[in-house]
Amino acid sequence: MSHDPNKIIDALGGTAETARMFNIAPPSVSEWRRLGIPSARLMYIEVVRPDLFGKSKGSAAPRLPRPAR
Repeated sequence: MSHDPNKIIDALGGTAETARMFNIAPPSVSEWRRLGIPSARLMYIEVVRPDLFGKSKGSAAPRLPRPAR
């Protein structure tokens, strides 16, 4: 799925359900449809619903190398 806000919001169950997910008012989510989903919110969605972005649960976040000791 692309980062099209309408597709993502619809896949999450719509405006009201997405608003409940973030504990915010539905009009805020309606603005996301016009302006785009804020990057911090989008990162959260990618972690909790990687399937919407064509990823599996285990590939949501990249693994960082351990620092040398």
